[in-house]
Amino acid sequence: MGRRNSTHVSDFILMGLTDSEEIQLVLFTLFLLIYLITVLLNAGMMLIIHLDLQLHTPMYFFLSHLSFLDLSYSTVITPKTLQNLLTSTKYISYLNCFTQMNCFIFLGATECFLLSSMAYDRYVAICNPLHYPVVMSTRRCCSLVFGSYLIGFMDSFVNVLCMSRLDFCDSNIIHHFFCETPPILALSCTDTQDIEITISTFAGSTLVVSLITISVSYVSILSTILKITSTSGKRKAFSTCASHLLGVTIFYSTLIFTYLKPSKYYSLRKDQVASVFYTIVIPMLNPLLYSLRNKEVKKALIRVTQKGKSSKHKIRLKLNF
Repeated sequence: MGRRNSTHVSDFILMGLTDSEEIQLVLFTLFLLIYLITVLLNAGMMLIIHLDLQLHTPMYFFLSHLSFLDLSYSTVITPKTLQNLLTSTKYISYLNCFTQMNCFIFLGATECFLLSSMAYDRYVAICNPLHYPVVMSTRRCCSLVFGSYLIGFMDSFVNVLCMSRLDFCDSNIIHHFFCETPPILALSCTDTQDIEITISTFAGSTLVVSLITISVSYVSILSTILKITSTSGKRKAFSTCASHLLGVTIFYSTLIFTYLKPSKYYSLRKDQVASVFYTIVIPMLNPLLYSLRNKEVKKALIRVTQKGKSSKHKIRLKLNF
């Protein structure tokens, strides 16, 4: 048997989004602003939910984990992207590249099933409101969140096992702004057909199963809403799931556009734009969708702020005495 002519790759080069220094500077400013807003909004959302007792409900329990995932999701990708936009050397080590890739897969798969859990929560709240406290118990909520993280870990673990079998012979140039599975597979001199089938099967199953769960939940929700006679009742029922439905639509439409379209329609530039949207923009949009359209979050923010002012006032009174 002939010996495979392979070399150990110690690092990769991320080509990024553009070679133009002027555009890179504009993108750096834009991405930095988006990242700062993402950190502020998601960290703020988690803090408000933690501090305000009235938000200690299943819906906001899931939402706090969504904010954590979005914050982590953005932090895995954006800082390295910002660094590469400012420097001429766009190297990333082999270990850091595969760590970034597998964290991305873990967080993405976890978010898919967390969104499914949130859809199930809305289904129970609207279609079975009398049994909602029993069905969506603390134990059930924790199980759904744990299951989401477990499935994300399984998807990531399968990806680790598959990608660890790759050999890289010649090029170490990744035509992307972060380490994603398809462009890394394209660099390998190993026959990747079996690996691609395995990864696609797991990733596709995660996407399809979670999407079916969400679709069934919302079909049932829509059917229930249509049976409500009063206009105000319909409006109230729809408002409880409108933000989640919009967030799900944006998230899944970009994923489907990127991963489930036929290979003959592949376009590097279009895929990069879609990748920017779901790795950098969506983590900022989610807290905006759930806070700006949500009166409970606004009221909770006011209560937390007033509570903070009251605490400071009491401390000052104690110091005066």
